[in-house]
Amino acid sequence: MSESETSLAIFFPVYNDERTIRSVTEKALSVGQALSDDLSIIIIDDCSPDRSGEISDELAREHDCVTVVHHQQNLGYGAAVRSGLERASADWICFTDGDDEYDLEDLRRLWRLRAFYDLIITFRYVKIYSTFRVFISWVYNVLFRILFRTRYRDISTGLRLVRRAVVDELELESTSPFIGAEITVKTMLKGYRVGEVGIQTFPRKFGHGASTSLTNIRKTITDMFRVRRHVFSPKYDLPPSRDRKSER
Repeated sequence: MSESETSLAIFFPVYNDERTIRSVTEKALSVGQALSDDLSIIIIDDCSPDRSGEISDELAREHDCVTVVHHQQNLGYGAAVRSGLERASADWICFTDGDDEYDLEDLRRLWRLRAFYDLIITFRYVKIYSTFRVFISWVYNVLFRILFRTRYRDISTGLRLVRRAVVDELELESTSPFIGAEITVKTMLKGYRVGEVGIQTFPRKFGHGASTSLTNIRKTITDMFRVRRHVFSPKYDLPPSRDRKSER
């Protein structure tokens, strides 16, 4: 499989990311054009209060392959990811964060594995964060592995590559940062191949990430238990020939 034979879409949500949107987009252009002759880049402006939306529009005017989706109100990270997945029509979809915490150069590693997996997620083998954030991440991953009976190392890492055909089969409901975990679990339960790649991260040099705010932690926990109830219910994704009502 050659590196340029299939289409690729790269998208990322932005919120208070005016200082990194341009650099993230430029990396997406550089890496994406090296991997595919059919590239699209989508920026999801989740009603950011800074100049994120304005700069995104500037980038769209400068580059034909860049488009922008503007939310009229802040809907949250999960909803922004779902907007990107709905808009992306390429064979493969990569999504990351707009704060440049994950380096899109690592997409090259994921791209090499697309013949072997349908979803490729990443785990941070070096975490240069505050002790509090490392602890929250550890608790979250342990709880996730227990609740969903999986062994994924780091379910919340925000750099992923997924086949469009997989996304078309998923019914996603999370609006919080749990969206990445939901995609992984439901992809696994559909019988698709999920692979993991280790990466390093580069914490943002300004402001504060919102993923560990009390509001997002609460929303993530709510989505986690909602999705668990759904996928572990007796009626979840039954074979077409089986009906629980008829078996009573």
